[in-house]
Amino acid sequence: MLMSCACISTPSPSEEADSEDSSSEHDEALSKVKAALFEECKMILVVRTDLGMTKGKIAAQCSHASLACYKTLSRSNAALVQHWERTGQAKIALKCDSEDELLLLQAQALSLGLCARTIQDAGRTQIAAGSTTVLGIGPAPKQLIDQVTGHLKLL
Repeated sequence: MLMSCACISTPSPSEEADSEDSSSEHDEALSKVKAALFEECKMILVVRTDLGMTKGKIAAQCSHASLACYKTLSRSNAALVQHWERTGQAKIALKCDSEDELLLLQAQALSLGLCARTIQDAGRTQIAAGSTTVLGIGPAPKQLIDQVTGHLKLL
């Protein structure tokens, strides 16, 4: 079965602002996250389970979130991305029960200076247009990300 998927990567609130100052402040915050030489880094993909997405839909939405985080962080903190790449590119899928929970996790991640991107579905297949499906966080040091998502269960 061939699945068509389209989505919208939603920037963090500071990325939505029109001013260059907001954009540079966000990039500066992302650039401050560092990893020690042998420190484990990971990317987290938080999936909403209340939407009833199929496995294929979840895979596609997680792929969108991975790319959104990778592109964002490649521009603002290439050294951290390279460290993550050298240490195995860990990606962990976790679950949450609602959009409110997902947005709270995003706010917590942003408050720690982490890259946090949500994905909104375009509504062409299974999910209503504009539904927030997945939150990507990182890549970043494991101990920092665990402050936000350490309590969540594996998908």
